[in-house]
Amino acid sequence: MRPGALSDDGSFDAAADLRRLQRRRVLLAAGWPALAAIGVRARGARAATAGGAEAATPASARVLDGDPSNYLALLPTLKPGDTLRLAPGTYDRPDAPPGLPLFDLHGTPQAPITIAGPETGPRPVFVGRASHNTIRIANASHVVVRNLDVDGRNLGGDGVNGQGPSHDITLENLAIRGIGPVQGVVGISTNHAPAWRWTIRGCTIVGAGTGMYLGNSDGRNPFVAGVIERNVIRDTLGYNLQVKHQAPWPEVPGLPEGRTVTIIRDNVFAKAANGATGAQARPNVLVGDVPPAGRGAANGYEIYRNRFFANPTEALLQVEGNVAIFANVFVNDTGAAINVQPHNGRVRDILILGNTVVASGHGIAIRGGDPSYAQRVVGNAVFAAMPIAGGVASDNVTGSRAEAAQHLASPLAVGVARDFRPKPGALEGAALDVRDYAGLAERDRDCAGRPRDWSIRGACGVLGGAAARLPAVGSEP
Repeated sequence: MRPGALSDDGSFDAAADLRRLQRRRVLLAAGWPALAAIGVRARGARAATAGGAEAATPASARVLDGDPSNYLALLPTLKPGDTLRLAPGTYDRPDAPPGLPLFDLHGTPQAPITIAGPETGPRPVFVGRASHNTIRIANASHVVVRNLDVDGRNLGGDGVNGQGPSHDITLENLAIRGIGPVQGVVGISTNHAPAWRWTIRGCTIVGAGTGMYLGNSDGRNPFVAGVIERNVIRDTLGYNLQVKHQAPWPEVPGLPEGRTVTIIRDNVFAKAANGATGAQARPNVLVGDVPPAGRGAANGYEIYRNRFFANPTEALLQVEGNVAIFANVFVNDTGAAINVQPHNGRVRDILILGNTVVASGHGIAIRGGDPSYAQRVVGNAVFAAMPIAGGVASDNVTGSRAEAAQHLASPLAVGVARDFRPKPGALEGAALDVRDYAGLAERDRDCAGRPRDWSIRGACGVLGGAAARLPAVGSEP
């Protein structure tokens, strides 16, 4: 598949309601109800937000109707509580700035500014140019962007780029394509400026150079206190997602004080096709260290309920810093699963808790851990050539990749028939004492978001119920 290409059915161009229905069917068939419910949950969340904001919305708030001919004139007029409702169509005026420039727009927590396409049916399509990123954000806060398509046309611009400081930005239900053909072209990026409290939810990025690149290569422009959830990122040349290490923070007003956590949950990260090889090979996901001292040095990451699938030349996940990894399913038929090692910083407080790993290479490898911190591997089910190396391991079930079939329902089958639930009586042991992990968000939920039984090792801690399968990542979700 060429960079940015779609599956043969052209589903990116289908109506939004058909896309949502197809996605739900695929994920339900794959036994992933937490992701299949995204449409219901997202609509419910929007309704709750709208209902809560309605009472606090300024009386002057407006709903404005935009189309390719007038949206650029309307953007700078938006005030807290306003909604710019964009009509379907192709947004590409050759006589005007391209894409969607979101500059100097400020909503409030109770009354964000919303820019959205229709909930159902055809959607606005913002097309790229070689000279610009397509959606550009700078000096903006409390802005919601949802239900849009981005087609970069492989001309070299990012799909979304935070070009100036911004915070409390929500990107929801965006479909991003044509973002290639080199790794430096990114679906969603914040490399140019600090960004904090961004939420990236329910987006689909296929065939990009890099799916998401949050932060900058020199450690400046930190990405802080974000939520990355329910996205599907696949077939990228480089990373599906990279959150960059952080140097000491710049003096930017508003960066969060006190400890914060960036959450990465309920996503699909897949590199079954299109990945670069040799020196350009990259993990599906890489999470870097927080600042070495000062503000942000105690921050961390929680990575849970994700599906990591397929990487022929690299590990599925690589981390350093302060990271908790739990209730994920890792499957790599041609390589390794998890690498914990120094990259641009230190390996600090690491907890790898209750994951299921099936890999032909090594399962979990921890190297270069800072002895001032703990690196723990607890309650996992790991079936790999070398299941666990490094760290302090306890209460895990391990074996070879072939032995996974003795413990899991159907881990070596083809496609969506693969099922990672434990067989009856398998993976059982004394209930884990998880009181030390009480600070983790949703630590008492398994890989499908169901109440967790801590006497079951691995990610899928409840027997029965929906199958714990991989999504059909080879076709458009």
